[in-house]
Amino acid sequence: MSFQSLGFLAFLAAAMGCCRVVGLYFWGMDNLRPWPSNTTAGEYTAANALFLVLFSFLFYVFACAGAGSVNLLVVPVAGMFVTWFAARHLQSGRGGRRLVLALAAVWHIAVLAAFKYAGFLTGGRFVLPLVPPGISFFTFQQLWLLKEVYTGNFSLESDESSGFFACALFFPTVLSGPIWKPQAFFPQLRKGILLPAGEDYGAGLYALSRGMAKKLLLSDPLGAVVANGWAQGAEMTAPTAWVVILGYSLQLYLDFSGYCDIASGCARLLGIRLPVNFDGPYRALSVGEFWRRWHMTLTAFLRECVYFPLGGSRRGTVRACGNILAVYLISGLWHGSGWTFLVWGLLHGLAQILERLWPGRERLPKGLRWAMTFLFVNVCWVFFQAPSLGAAGMLLRRAVSGGGGLPLAALAAGALDTEAAALRTLLPMASQWVPGLVLAALFGAGLAVSLRRRGVVQRMEDFRPTYGGVLVSAGLLTWAVLSFSSTAVFIYANF
Repeated sequence: MSFQSLGFLAFLAAAMGCCRVVGLYFWGMDNLRPWPSNTTAGEYTAANALFLVLFSFLFYVFACAGAGSVNLLVVPVAGMFVTWFAARHLQSGRGGRRLVLALAAVWHIAVLAAFKYAGFLTGGRFVLPLVPPGISFFTFQQLWLLKEVYTGNFSLESDESSGFFACALFFPTVLSGPIWKPQAFFPQLRKGILLPAGEDYGAGLYALSRGMAKKLLLSDPLGAVVANGWAQGAEMTAPTAWVVILGYSLQLYLDFSGYCDIASGCARLLGIRLPVNFDGPYRALSVGEFWRRWHMTLTAFLRECVYFPLGGSRRGTVRACGNILAVYLISGLWHGSGWTFLVWGLLHGLAQILERLWPGRERLPKGLRWAMTFLFVNVCWVFFQAPSLGAAGMLLRRAVSGGGGLPLAALAAGALDTEAAALRTLLPMASQWVPGLVLAALFGAGLAVSLRRRGVVQRMEDFRPTYGGVLVSAGLLTWAVLSFSSTAVFIYANF
């Protein structure tokens, strides 16, 4: 079930309605006490978690059906049982803790490898035709919980089985994150959730409208422009190549951050707060800072579950550099099973090693450091997007030696067609300028949104509804709904 569909909005409305019924039943109509005197906190928490499990399970059934088979549901369910029993053993005090942790981790990694990397590892000789939705995010989340239990940083209570399943399959995050750290979810559940206040509804709708607008009004049209540029192949001019490079950088950020905004908005409508996943990454002054701002939950997972266990920077510079490379090669491989993703991860790892070995870089002007970082990130995204190393090399060669010219009409084809047609109707004498206006609007708005100091999720924390804000949110949400497409999917849903 896609977020950008009327079916999902109906599903969300049903979840919110049931949320109020369940919450008011346990809370009491007078709102004077957290639960009636004949109801315990544990019963209230269990009811909340069970409600989330039911709706999340139903959502994942729809997602598996869309991926090709409902039977795919068996994979995450089996993985959750492995994690549950392993976690219970890890915190029981019995022996063999390291062996149990290793076996559970091997299970999750082997399942991920079988579904996602079998073709890459066997040279295409063995490929599973269907992949469980969100398997990469699910796997890392399960591994993170096991690591936290093993180190004693988190304890899973014996009566929290429903809460555990709710965390693993929480429907706003199950397909594309953010990746939950258990400490980010279970304390909310233990306090009692599913009773959003008025400001939660306002903040949730605010984030939902902004996320939908990012995805449907900016990212998808930019995707059409990028696809049009790639379609020109070896005939691509240098300006067109740079339009493709910058366009994909904006498309990817707006797509993924738009997903996270929608997910955060949906969670807030249920009274739950998700971790921040983006903090102005394209404002970064270094590659290291970029990764502290981009996909922050993945960065935290790799730091805590890979970099630190490998030794971090505690064993000398050479070992630290090797650990950095290992982390970013894993990051690249996690994103996709191909050499292009490995090269992308390798480049980011090497850049961070260079920054570590060049402390004088901090003395450069901030504007220059920003430009260097932004250019590097844009060039690396070429490998992230390209279908092959040869295609990536072709695009970069055309960006340097492709000659002049910018085919505006060809690039703008399919981008905001309805809006472009309206412009031609209103301004028939200037119809030849419409493609240029569309491209300027898309790239201008995309850059403005991507370079904002505070993201949508950060602004949710101190959100206060105003009449003007309500009108803007309603207008953006209506515009986005009118732009719903059954063919547009979130980019990170492929990972």
